[in-house]
Amino acid sequence: MRVGLLTREYPPDVYGGAGVHVEFLARELTSLVDLEVHCWGEGRGVGVVRHRPWSVLDGSNDALRTFSVDLSIAAALEGRDLVHSHTWYAHLAGHFAKLLYGIPHVVTAHSLEPLRPWKAEQLGGGYALSSLAERTAIEAADAVIAVSGAMREDILACYPALDPAKVHVVHNGIDTTLYRPGRGTDALTRTGLDPARPYVLFVGRITRQKGVPHLLRAVRDIDPRAQVVLCAGAPDTPEIDREFRVLYEELSRVREGVFWIPQMLPRADVIQLLTHAAVFVCPSVYEPLGIVNLEAMACGTPVVASRVGGIPEVVEDGRTGLLVDVDDDFEEGLARALDAVLGDRETARRMGAAGRERAVGEFDWDAVARRTAGLYEEILKQA
Repeated sequence: MRVGLLTREYPPDVYGGAGVHVEFLARELTSLVDLEVHCWGEGRGVGVVRHRPWSVLDGSNDALRTFSVDLSIAAALEGRDLVHSHTWYAHLAGHFAKLLYGIPHVVTAHSLEPLRPWKAEQLGGGYALSSLAERTAIEAADAVIAVSGAMREDILACYPALDPAKVHVVHNGIDTTLYRPGRGTDALTRTGLDPARPYVLFVGRITRQKGVPHLLRAVRDIDPRAQVVLCAGAPDTPEIDREFRVLYEELSRVREGVFWIPQMLPRADVIQLLTHAAVFVCPSVYEPLGIVNLEAMACGTPVVASRVGGIPEVVEDGRTGLLVDVDDDFEEGLARALDAVLGDRETARRMGAAGRERAVGEFDWDAVARRTAGLYEEILKQA
């Protein structure tokens, strides 16, 4: 079975959960199918073909540049038996290949454009084009993979023309041999953390979706002993970047021990930070699943997260962490939950251990890949 896996992000250019998903899914799929990855970037490697936006569109709206990459990818897919696209950045490439070569197209929906209206701030009129790309591909796909049960409900609500029988739930996975508690502390030393004080950790992009402004306001008045570490970069827009910087400066003035790491850290450093954090926080206002919560749990760290999307399918409230409703009391709720974990070390230890156990037992990448490959076979039989 010759499969084309289509994505914007692929190592070494991974900056979000969808990129992490594709990286590990591809690793496991290579033993199950004849896999060729098509992604953004320069050059070509074994099993990987990289494409870049057309130079004539340099400076144009990002949606138009994306469509040029989609055309380049579609042209390179001849000879594949099936294509599988991830995010709207690659969905049109899969749709064009389906039409051009008469092959099945599988879509994995990591998020949905109708539920991310703030993207209009980033893409301008390109948001209408990204929405068009997503709708066109999803409604015509042979199968749609939702990364959580909540995501499946969202897909069917946003795209009622889609046959529910075509929508399959395959949760994101985690490599628990890679993401596991470690003893190293050199990353903490380089950051400047005081090892004698607990710290709250956030890892994610600076976007409306990830709820970063809510977090910066919420942690102002938490336990003063706690340090705050923000591994936060890749802002969506200059506006959200400026807002983040203002809030960060305000936070730094009212409490000590606030650390901002804007650059992408090596995975080993992130694992160290996750391992030694007193609590990991995920304040997303929209999250189909949230791989980063799985990463924290696999490292044995309790999680405080928002009760949205697929997060409750990962974080068990009261067992592996605490969930907070996204309502008018959201920021105060985050602060209370963080203080509850920070103030009870034994409960935090039990939550961390339970999170590790859950990650190992229920979210293995090998199982994700086998379910995915099984879906490919099922679709090809029906084609």
